[in-house]
Parts: sequence; structure tokens; C-alpha cells
Amino acid sequence: MNITIFEDLEKLYRKAADTFVDLSKKSIQKNNRFVVALSGGSSPKAIFNLLTTQEYAEKIEWNKVYFFWVDERWVPLDDDKSNARMTFETLLDKVPVNRDQIFPMYQDGILPEDYAKVYEQQIRSVLGDKGIFDFILLGMGDDGHTASLFPGESVLDENEKWVSAYYLKPQEMFRITLTAPLINKAENILVVAFGESKKQALNEVLNGEYNPKLYPLQLIEKKEGFLFFTDEKAKG
Repeated sequence: MNITIFEDLEKLYRKAADTFVDLSKKSIQKNNRFVVALSGGSSPKAIFNLLTTQEYAEKIEWNKVYFFWVDERWVPLDDDKSNARMTFETLLDKVPVNRDQIFPMYQDGILPEDYAKVYEQQIRSVLGDKGIFDFILLGMGDDGHTASLFPGESVLDENEKWVSAYYLKPQEMFRITLTAPLINKAENILVVAFGESKKQALNEVLNGEYNPKLYPLQLIEKKEGFLFFTDEKAKG
């Protein structure tokens, strides 16, 4: 596992943006496309903002990038809580991406559980039955969750579905998420987690006993192609 500890967040964000660019070039050279699944939150937002700058944007063949999401709150796409809305505002509306290569994790007029099946088919339509993303960007919550894989939830035991939707009682809302088995298929995974509030969970994830029911990020396999970007406040 490749853990990089950064002195300041600007360097972390730039390295993450560099990683996106480098992997896009490799994937497009190999497969003529770059298929990604993105997370929401403040750290991806900063990375997306960088990718729209001239320094980075001109290095990416945007018309060959396919965008999926790692997880989503089940809210309309114009809702402030929508990960997709944030990604459109900070990235997708500012670069020349083909709209038919963007797959938001929400649709009006359908139950989230039913849309999870639709979303899996959308993934299969692009990636086939192997389901191997070129790149997945993950974060980690203070409780050790990643995507919408929250501590103690039955979704942590999912072994067959690629996408799952369920009602998260503590948040009183539905969530839809890629499952751990699908995430683990990815060619490259980058986890970004930093700050004092992450210290305890990060230590458990990296050094503690294997207890993914309590620290779900442990479900993500630390294999070749797995990167972890953090800072000194979180790593300690």
C-alpha cells in the first residue's frame, strides 16, 4: 500500500490532480477511454477546481472520460446535498465532457432500490461484465466510512450487487452506493483523508484489527494501484 503524507493540503490536492491526469493518459493510451467514479465532499471539490485550470484541463482528453459516482444522497440533482450537483458546478460544467458519458446517481420518479439496478446496468453498458473502473476516488469519514458504506449497515455484507440503495436511519435519508466488491475491482483507487478529526479512524483502518463492520474502509483492498493521501494531522 502506498501512503503519502503531505505537509500542506495544497500539495495533496495537486498530487491528486496530477494522479488523475497521469492515469487518464495511461488509460486512454491503452483503452482509448478513462472510466472514473468520483466522490463528493470538500477534498474532491478542491481537486476538481484544480482540474479545470488551464494547467491541468488542457492535459486531459475530456471527450474520452466517462464519469460515474461512488455514492450519492438520494436527492434531486439540483439539491444542495447532491454530490452530482457539486461535481457539475466545480468540474463538469467547465470542461468539454460529452454529456452522454456522464452518469449521475439519481433519477426522478423511481425508487432508489430500483435505480440501483438501473445504475448497475449503466456501469455494465460501459465496462462490460468485468466492471473494472480505471480510477475510483474515495474519501473517509470521521467514523471510518467510505462511499455510503457506513458502520454497522447490512450493505457491508453485500457480495453480489455492484450498486446498493438503502435507508440510512441516522441521516433519515436514502443513500445509493457502489459496493465494496465493485470498488475492489478497480485498476486504481485513491483515498483522500486528512485532518485531526480523521486521526483515530485512520489509525484503526491502517493499523488496527480487521473490523470492517466498525471501520468500513477496511473493506477496500490495499493492493497494487491503491493510493492513500493524508496529512500529518491525520496520520500523527
